[in-house]
Amino acid sequence: MSRKNNTEQLIDYTNTIKKSNDLSMAKLNQGLNLNQMQLLAFAIFCTQQSSKTEFRKYEFQEKFGLTKYNTKDAYEDSQRISSLQFSTQDLENDRFSFKNVFGSIEYNNGLFTFKWNEDMLPHILELKEKYVMMDLAVTSNFKSSFSWILYEYLKAHFGYWHKDLSKEAILKLFAVEDKKTYQNSTAQFKRTVLDVAIKEINEFTEIKVWYEQIKAGNKIIGFKINWSTGKQVARATNKQIALLRDIYDEIESNLFDYLAMKNSKSRDTARTLILNLKDINNQVNEILTTKQADKLINEAQLIYKQLQHLLNNDRKEKDTSIYFDWLKE
Repeated sequence: MSRKNNTEQLIDYTNTIKKSNDLSMAKLNQGLNLNQMQLLAFAIFCTQQSSKTEFRKYEFQEKFGLTKYNTKDAYEDSQRISSLQFSTQDLENDRFSFKNVFGSIEYNNGLFTFKWNEDMLPHILELKEKYVMMDLAVTSNFKSSFSWILYEYLKAHFGYWHKDLSKEAILKLFAVEDKKTYQNSTAQFKRTVLDVAIKEINEFTEIKVWYEQIKAGNKIIGFKINWSTGKQVARATNKQIALLRDIYDEIESNLFDYLAMKNSKSRDTARTLILNLKDINNQVNEILTTKQADKLINEAQLIYKQLQHLLNNDRKEKDTSIYFDWLKE
């Protein structure tokens, strides 16, 4: 049974990628740095969102907030992931398999074009169960590739709340098993890999992670990774935000009509309604949830209808048929 925490993480479902559990728990055969992980994730994003197998360099940069990403970077990262394989291996037992990720990757004047290996497609398309969903706006906060690896690993173990890993297994998880420094110094591994990943996950995601050292005498032989999972809450959609803006702009454009009504009581009521609308508009921000947006939309639509009713009673003609569709949203 999973352990819960009170964290609420906003998630934008239009900005997510899905990956099979096997792919999320896979040890990348060559190891990837953070930019290469982002490049792979963006290729998956384009395929899943619009069935595109190409994208522009600037689109990739904008998605992950990269201010500098030149042709040399694109070349090195594409070369690395073009030969990428992933293994579906048991970290503790002698079982493994390897699959190529891409059939090809091309780059021409800022345009990436890629072809998936057919064996890869079941891991990113038509996923119905046992998959990991990640919001790229969340992972774009990571500065370390180790954070991305551990975050996916924990999400792929949905329903668990701890995992015991030998030192050998956890080095394999982070694809640093060949690093002599980490083989010889567990303290160095903790300081530059495990602690870094845990700090970023705790800061930027819905998961809270901590660990206990497993010892044999004075020697650290493994780690017990503990975690709890918070709630992911849907972020307000672009459509909801646009609708709120449309209602606000329409009322703003007709302020003179509302405030020039002959009936003083109607004018006072209109002023109060307009102030209420401004308060609604002030609540439209990047942390607005879809549930909150629905509530604000209903309130804004009601204000618009009340203002129109006041105008009609004030014997002013106004054609409202053009707004019929969005009043029913």
